Amino acid sequence: MAYKNAEEERLAVEDNYKNWKRWGPYLAERQWGTVREDYSVNGNAWDFVTHDKARSNAYRWGEEGIGGYCDSREILCLAPAFWNGKDPILKERLFGLTNNEGNHGEDVKELYFHQVSTPTHSYSKYLYKYPHKKFPYVELLKKNRERGREDAEYEILDTKAFANNTYFDCYIEYAKADVGDILMKVTVVNRGPRAASIHVLPHLWFRNFWKHNDRFERPEMKSISGTAVQSRSTRNGRYYFYHENGKQLFCENETNNERIYSVPNEVDYVKDGINNHVVNGKATVNPNNKGSKFAVWHELKLRSGEEKSIKVRLSKKKNDDPFGDFDAIFTKRITECEEFYADILKKELPADQQEIAKKAFSGLLWTKQFYYYDVFKWLFGGAGEAKPYRTDTRNSSWEHLTNRHVISMPDKWEYPWYAAWDLAFHMASFVEIDPYFAKEQLLLVLRENYMHPNGQIPAYEWNFSDVNPPVHSWAVWTVYDKDKKRTGKGDTLFLEKAYQKLLVNFTWWVNQKDKSGTNLFEGGFLGLDNIGVFDRNHMPDGITRMQQADATSWMAMFTLNMLRMTLELAKTNPIYEDSVAKFFKHFLNIAWAMHHIGKKDISLWDDEDNFYYDVVEMSNGTTDRLKVRSLVGIIPLFAVEIIHKDLFEELKHFKVRAAEIVRTRPDLASLVSNIEEYNQDGNYLFSIMRGFRLEKLLYRMLDENEFLSEFGIRSLSKYHEKHPYVFQHNGHHQIQYESGESRSNMFGGNSNWRGPIWLPLNYMIVQSLRKYYSFYGEQYVYEFPTGSGVKMNLNEIANEISKRLIKLFQRNADGKFQYHSDDRQHLFTKNEHFKNQHFFYEFFDGDSGKGLGASHQTGWTALIANLIMELEENS
Repeated sequence: MAYKNAEEERLAVEDNYKNWKRWGPYLAERQWGTVREDYSVNGNAWDFVTHDKARSNAYRWGEEGIGGYCDSREILCLAPAFWNGKDPILKERLFGLTNNEGNHGEDVKELYFHQVSTPTHSYSKYLYKYPHKKFPYVELLKKNRERGREDAEYEILDTKAFANNTYFDCYIEYAKADVGDILMKVTVVNRGPRAASIHVLPHLWFRNFWKHNDRFERPEMKSISGTAVQSRSTRNGRYYFYHENGKQLFCENETNNERIYSVPNEVDYVKDGINNHVVNGKATVNPNNKGSKFAVWHELKLRSGEEKSIKVRLSKKKNDDPFGDFDAIFTKRITECEEFYADILKKELPADQQEIAKKAFSGLLWTKQFYYYDVFKWLFGGAGEAKPYRTDTRNSSWEHLTNRHVISMPDKWEYPWYAAWDLAFHMASFVEIDPYFAKEQLLLVLRENYMHPNGQIPAYEWNFSDVNPPVHSWAVWTVYDKDKKRTGKGDTLFLEKAYQKLLVNFTWWVNQKDKSGTNLFEGGFLGLDNIGVFDRNHMPDGITRMQQADATSWMAMFTLNMLRMTLELAKTNPIYEDSVAKFFKHFLNIAWAMHHIGKKDISLWDDEDNFYYDVVEMSNGTTDRLKVRSLVGIIPLFAVEIIHKDLFEELKHFKVRAAEIVRTRPDLASLVSNIEEYNQDGNYLFSIMRGFRLEKLLYRMLDENEFLSEFGIRSLSKYHEKHPYVFQHNGHHQIQYESGESRSNMFGGNSNWRGPIWLPLNYMIVQSLRKYYSFYGEQYVYEFPTGSGVKMNLNEIANEISKRLIKLFQRNADGKFQYHSDDRQHLFTKNEHFKNQHFFYEFFDGDSGKGLGASHQTGWTALIANLIMELEENS
């Protein structure tokens, strides 16, 4: 096979983790405050290992660093640390506020940017900005503690830490000479007006895998020369670490029990020994130059504008001249990286959009993480360990769950743990740059040591039993279909593997979330946090159940996804034809049930408001619609699939079965689009929404006084800004439009689904409109925006929504990136060292487009790259 570029050839290697993906940016940016490291009695993870304790605590399950690399089992870790000579601690890890400290929940308080990475991490670059001044740890804590939910968060740029450009740009770069030959270069630039000093300490250390496992002895690093260190472990053999100049410092990656627990240490020269030696001048490093944690200490004095680089090399091989080819390797890998993205991002794309897409993909690649969590051992202790004492046995029903893989994270500081529906959206972007990884990840969470024996997919670390929308099937089909179009051949082995496990998950949904057998589903909060008038996981007394428009629609979409996969598999294996009929009938049953609830035959669709609403059933037998105009009522749009008649012609058995179903139950078939007729292109439309419902829903969704923002589709209609919805039942429950940060403490944290714009669901809206267009074509037109008199077809509307979303990342009339519209210091507008740096926020203000929530959640916000690429294809 001819490959377009060197990176594409590396990706095609069958087992990348034994080859080019063996090392990568798999180090977390925060391990402290995670559930895995929480051994408290009451399950208060944020307070058990704090940022202050982190430098002294040897972790049980993972490691952390700034712009770090590690191997795919996180045996050996490599990352730089910095010290400006003024801070009370080394800058070994990123600082941020815990959920209880931030006035809008957890929040990282650092400036760092994922510059670029190839999918195999043959080249990667990261930028960390570090102040000359003392880092404002206390000020950030104090100011945010004083602020309430009505106030904005107090950010690092609100302090004077970066005033007058008094900071260093610290570029962390990696290039691979070979699979086990890693080159790291740390380049520091003084951006300030005066000379300044900085200490740079590249660190190499072993994750502490020996303390909790008798099979492993403590590994060791030792000095073998003034510029070389050898590491040795029974788990990964020998590595050689080469450096230029600097002072070698060694300690052990063991907890400082004296500092944290006021009991004697088990070994000398504990984890914070390097920190205490450099910052406080203490004799806390091993004079014999050996240990399980090592750093090489450089002090740089830089004039204004001056830059200097520190080079190190970690290799399986001995090398008499480790820096002879160092620069040449970097040059080659950078060139290959540029060639890779030039082939992915077509020249027709505007330069600024190419840059956004490249940064989005690179951020996605930087947020891979080695994730280790054996729930059984966490709950009961490993072999020879005492059982942890807990009154809060979080995740106790997930004893089977053992995670020990590199996984795509939402981000590696605020969400350094995988989330099921986030990951599904990530793969829709990953397939554009690394289809191998996309398929691997989707299969991973369906494995027996991830998926619950009952068929549930684990939600996320804080509560694996929570219910996320069932979008995994959508991701599987999206990845399969995109990969098939790319290669010209479908990976049916991947599809069939995923399909078999998705059948189990589908059955779990039917059995657990439709317990009454009515084909109406209750998913609880379904990842949308505070979108409901009350917490849908904990309904007010007197409500016996809730028929959710979104849960039911997600299941209708799930059913269509399974139908589509079954049709594809039936092309080569006729045994699947019976399953096609099963999912066809199931889809019709769900569509019928959405419009016939209970004895009064109430519908989730409201003919008066022309919108879908949740319906609650009271203990006295009455029902009531919760008339909240939110994404809950737009999600039915996603239950759509287009299938060509030729595929049905191939499946004679199914065609007979389908005709029989339609003939015997015309009441079912009449509720959905006309499934007996195909359009001029030979396409059938499968959809919950018949033409008139689609038109009515779009009328609301495309109204700028309701859902349509200048920057995408809001999660709650702006109608509720002046007309809050109130539900009086055993208490006062109210929901009101909030364009930005949430004023509700429902679910805590910092997310808000009561108005802001979220990329993943906007992406699904755009994708759904394109599917409808492929059936209805150009002759069906709708007003865009509502009331404007301008008529567009559905593809044009999808393009216009895409353009509005892309505007979030473009400069506005003031020269500011729209999501930085509150850039009071004009740093991202005028400062040449800031103005081309991007954040990828969790969500965006529904009115201003300001970026909100997690600032580095490139995960699903990387879908902006898909929108950019697909807009060019569909324009």
